[in-house]
Amino acid sequence: MLRLITGIPGPSGFGSASTAEQVTQGIDASNLTAIITGGASGIGLEVARVLALRGAHVIIAARNMDAAREAKELILKGNNIARVDILNLDLGSLKSVKAFADDFKALHLPLNILINNAGVMFCPFQLSKDGYEMQFATNHLGHFYLTNLLLDKMKETAKVTGVQGRIVNLSSVAHLYTYKEGIRFDMVNDEAGYHEKMAYGQSKLANLLHANELSRRLREEGTNITVNSVHPGIIWTNLMRHSVLFSKIMKLFTWMLWKNVHQGAATTCYVALHPDLKGVTGKYFLDCNEYEPSELARDEALGRKLWDFSEKLVNAAQGK
Repeated sequence: MLRLITGIPGPSGFGSASTAEQVTQGIDASNLTAIITGGASGIGLEVARVLALRGAHVIIAARNMDAAREAKELILKGNNIARVDILNLDLGSLKSVKAFADDFKALHLPLNILINNAGVMFCPFQLSKDGYEMQFATNHLGHFYLTNLLLDKMKETAKVTGVQGRIVNLSSVAHLYTYKEGIRFDMVNDEAGYHEKMAYGQSKLANLLHANELSRRLREEGTNITVNSVHPGIIWTNLMRHSVLFSKIMKLFTWMLWKNVHQGAATTCYVALHPDLKGVTGKYFLDCNEYEPSELARDEALGRKLWDFSEKLVNAAQGK
């Protein structure tokens, strides 16, 4: 807690006060292509800007294409040689996820980095276009399906180039605040028992479990791709739009813990680019340092069960 409040660097040499530019200083990413979901605003936009600043070819995946175009213009305004493309992606629709993956593959680009950043937070109960609770569907299931669709491209890129691929899941310290059983497999769509904050925690726990299980599977295959999770910190972004009053009250009492967007993007950029993390996989990072997540997040059996459950939901939505 002292390190979080004061910004004192941890073992990595970085801490809560570090910015995305600082943690990537001197890194040449000109040979890398990265997809960033939700890259049109907030933390995602700053991650996209900094990766482009370091030379990466950035693909912004966004539901709001007007915002995506504005984000691209903003990045190019500060860096006129930046390589930025935008593609439509609605994570609440598995059909849209499939269309995005097809559109990306049609570009015939390599894929070195996948940053599963987009999400919704504390929204009232609603169902996705596929009939699943929106926070679980958008934050976890859409990213689960997207990652699976792009995995062969990442494997191919890593094999051909010899450059290790990296997948980064945006989780949250909120994974600690979930339903008692962690993932409510039999009650994901239960409106009567829905709690918007615990449902968010459930989706963030799912992000961690997904990353850990995928990491385990890729290690078994001997694939040159790492998968890690991050907590970006507490930052005021559009993610707060469903809980403005609650967030303002929370900020009043916890103001010393909040970050700006430049600091909030640091851990994602660190895990995505820093050479010190070559070969590091299946870990959880906070303030650019490795931390131990909850006991539920470390439960391998729960991770395998979530994987099978997620595949079942994806197949059901596609009529398989």
